[in-house]
Amino acid sequence: MILPSPRRLHAVDRRVFAAAAGRPSPVLDRFIPPLTHSADHGLLWFATAAALAATGERGRRAALRGLVSLTVASAVANGPLKWVVRRPRPGLDAVPLVRQLKIQPGTSSFPSGHSASAAAFATGALLESPARAVPVVAAAAGVAYGRVHTGVHYPGDVLAGVALGVGCALLVRRSWPPRREDPDAAAASTVDAPAAPDGDGLVVVVNAAAASVADSAAELRDQILSRLPRADVVLCDDAEAIGDTLADAAARARILGVAGGDGTVNCAAGVALEYDRPLAVFPAGTLNHFAGDLGIDDVDEVLRSVAEGSAVEICVATAGKGLHFLNTFSIGLYPELVRRREARERVIGKWPALAVALTEVLGRAEPTELEVDGERRRVWLLFGGNGRFHPLGFAPSWRERLDEGVVDVRIVDATSPFARTRLVAAVLTGGLARSRVYQESVVERMDVRVLDGDPELARDGESEPVPGDLVLEVDERRLTVYRPDSS
Repeated sequence: MILPSPRRLHAVDRRVFAAAAGRPSPVLDRFIPPLTHSADHGLLWFATAAALAATGERGRRAALRGLVSLTVASAVANGPLKWVVRRPRPGLDAVPLVRQLKIQPGTSSFPSGHSASAAAFATGALLESPARAVPVVAAAAGVAYGRVHTGVHYPGDVLAGVALGVGCALLVRRSWPPRREDPDAAAASTVDAPAAPDGDGLVVVVNAAAASVADSAAELRDQILSRLPRADVVLCDDAEAIGDTLADAAARARILGVAGGDGTVNCAAGVALEYDRPLAVFPAGTLNHFAGDLGIDDVDEVLRSVAEGSAVEICVATAGKGLHFLNTFSIGLYPELVRRREARERVIGKWPALAVALTEVLGRAEPTELEVDGERRRVWLLFGGNGRFHPLGFAPSWRERLDEGVVDVRIVDATSPFARTRLVAAVLTGGLARSRVYQESVVERMDVRVLDGDPELARDGESEPVPGDLVLEVDERRLTVYRPDSS
């Protein structure tokens, strides 16, 4: 295949430019010059970002992704590319005076920085929120065309700028994937469970000591009893007594129910396994990760499941005797990393929040000395998930199944040269999976011994001291959990 020469491409570019820039169009002459001028210095896109941010959390993420993509594209287009290519601007002889810009740009013509910024912002917003991005894409197309219409760029400059902008947005996506919205409930095998149409045999423990539950505990009790009048609802206002209260409830219940955050649900799962009781989880925490994986959004869904006897059988992972976890387990800096990330992610998005949190935590963190399956390791963190979590990397958020019977292990090594810098760089560039400081594996069992230091252990969001020896594996017993029939 013979490619056309640069001279021939330039000749074609000039002809297309002359046809487009010189074609009479009174309507476009009225609107296009002000539109393309409004994008000077990114002002149009900053205003658009503010408008997107006002539409809610998804809009804020779309705005931020657009601005990050724009920043990368603008830096490349207006920096090295213009300096290297140095293409002269088109002549204005064929351009009607009415559409010429009052102040002509003096930089290199190739590529179009306005087009690159417009395409980058629009693509970034499109990747995060397609519905919100439709008018943004239209405005970006107008800005890009306007660079030819006003005579400041050849069509080839604009096409190159658009390609650069789209490419930069996709590059940003690689290191900062868009958030998956409302993932489907994780799959699990259905199982027979006791049905309690009037609540007979159901004992629900409400953790009224939890901040997320305290103000609504009585209302929750009334809601349960209005649907299942023979149920027994216990309000526990002593956080230290939640374990004993759950054990007492399980001893006299046919069905154990729990209302609280993930830590409370974790405790209830251990009790339910010990007493061989099916578990009804009422979402009442701040994040409700486990209830989300079950596909439970509100109390009415749980009440219907208990009344109908609709349930699934799930796996429960463990790090040792009495250390069950339904979602995740970790040692090292991960608990603090998650706390800092979650404090920011609703405003700036998960990946930017993760990058900020990672930089903060690594700046003062000390590695932990472990022995992992007999091998001495110096690590920043060890993460374990009950089942395979997605996505890969530092922000595991969801899983496809609740009954896989494996532990998803992720380890960040601290022995490599410049381990902290390499780790941050790998997260920001999307190369974590290929980094030597990062290791992922799916295991049925992993033996872990803490050799020194005083690391923090976290199970389903609750922290506690680390015992000396740990065994990451899946409990041989399965837990029956109520959830609506999706068939």
